[in-house]
Amino acid sequence: MGTVRSPLSSAPEALALVCRSVEGSQDLATHHRIRHAVFVVEQGLFPVDDRDVHDRDAETIHVLGLDDGVPAGTVRLYPLGDGLWKGDRLAVLPGHRHSGGLGADLVRYAVATAGALGGSRMLAQIQPGNVRFFRALGWSALGDPGDYLGRPHQKMSIALR
Repeated sequence: MGTVRSPLSSAPEALALVCRSVEGSQDLATHHRIRHAVFVVEQGLFPVDDRDVHDRDAETIHVLGLDDGVPAGTVRLYPLGDGLWKGDRLAVLPGHRHSGGLGADLVRYAVATAGALGGSRMLAQIQPGNVRFFRALGWSALGDPGDYLGRPHQKMSIALR
């Protein structure tokens, strides 16, 4: 899908946020390192590793988010069939969580990428504390919160076209 740049302000000293699909094994290792830091170490959602079958699927798109050139966030997306896509493993390192900037750009990048590839709707499982953030980005809740990975999550969706 290319690269998306999002300046935080028009000031020359402003940091630039960039989202792009991983390119090569070093990028992929960085992507997994960020996910490990957030989902295994910080949140304890997984005991050892958060990788699963989707990480080995050739159709999965792994994305890196950079904050002033520093890899600081991830998201991955993959097709479910019939125009549905799944977005998950959205992670931003603690020192780079400011004003929803990089997280929002990663979500927008995933949505735009899935739409450009012919998707019609994207689904995600959202932790309760992030539901408002996703609603502000145009996502809608589906049903009531339920258990996902042993913790409450809200299923949400967004139209891609």
